[in-house]
Amino acid sequence: MVSKLFDVEHQLVFYGAYHSNKVNVAIHMVFVPTILWTSFVICQTLPVPEIFPKIHYTINNFMAFDFNWPFVVAVLYNLYYMILDPVGGLLYVPEMALSLLTATSFAYRQDGVKQAAILHALSWIMQFLGHGVAEKRAPALLDNLLGALVLAPFFVHLEILFKLGYAPGLNKRVNNGIGVEIAKFRRAEAEKRRKAE
Repeated sequence: MVSKLFDVEHQLVFYGAYHSNKVNVAIHMVFVPTILWTSFVICQTLPVPEIFPKIHYTINNFMAFDFNWPFVVAVLYNLYYMILDPVGGLLYVPEMALSLLTATSFAYRQDGVKQAAILHALSWIMQFLGHGVAEKRAPALLDNLLGALVLAPFFVHLEILFKLGYAPGLNKRVNNGIGVEIAKFRRAEAEKRRKAE
């Protein structure tokens, strides 16, 4: 099972099987990056251990760097993404860096964390609406919390890359796998309904 954790095709098929509706995918394209960004803002206030170097660097009015938990999480996420797909993971580094640096700066604004928390809650509401109304299926996080929370930003990133023509073979295999998983899910749901009658 651990080997599947590092199998990009398996992970994308799992995640994609919960995100096949175009409206739900569009909602995720907007709100998954927003959830990641607002999480970075909110977590700027977490205390850090003494072993963390005390580094703060203001780049400009909109970007700053702190060596803290959001930085550690960003590095770990990107390392995981690079293990899953080295090129796709490397292409995600600028997006992750921009998200982290702008979130760090925003956290220093008066009411920045409060504003981020409101936007964070709104983003989760949109995600659940996307699943309940458009997808008509529970979100992936109910079946695999870690996979859904960690993989979601990379899935959105790869969806954009796939639309730009990146890794067409992988894209085709993932879409085929998603189709198989959705068919299994629908058969299982039909079987439940039939047994309930």
